Amino acid sequence: MTGEILRLLLLVFQLAFVGLLYLILFGFSRSLLRDLRSAEVTQLASQSGIGRLSVMESPVDEPAVGASIALGPINSLGRNVNSTIFIDDDFVSSGHAMLTFRGRSWFIEDQGSTNGTYVNGHLIDRAVALSFGDELTIGRVRMRLER
Repeated sequence: MTGEILRLLLLVFQLAFVGLLYLILFGFSRSLLRDLRSAEVTQLASQSGIGRLSVMESPVDEPAVGASIALGPINSLGRNVNSTIFIDDDFVSSGHAMLTFRGRSWFIEDQGSTNGTYVNGHLIDRAVALSFGDELTIGRVRMRLER
């Protein structure tokens, strides 16, 4: 009788363990699916023209005045030729700033540049949420965030 109870308890523990594993896998798959959907929304946002920088002032003409630059979800701005948005200006650091699309908003963050990053004429010292129509000044280049 004791052996049967022991086997029954062992079976219950095994089933509980398997059930717990399935719950963990279910939670992991839900989290993964949510991340994939979020990435898809971000990609669609960047492809549908939500997020462009229009160059309003550029003394050296790189980027050219009047240019409209399509944005991806993560954009590096700087004088480094490997930057997503190359800015040829002596007042711009090689890795000057990052412009990222997070959730439903654009954020700009200075990357420790020498001359700083400005949003609507104000020097920023942390990641700042942007609205469409906001002006970014990096070095002597002025750009406006548009849809």
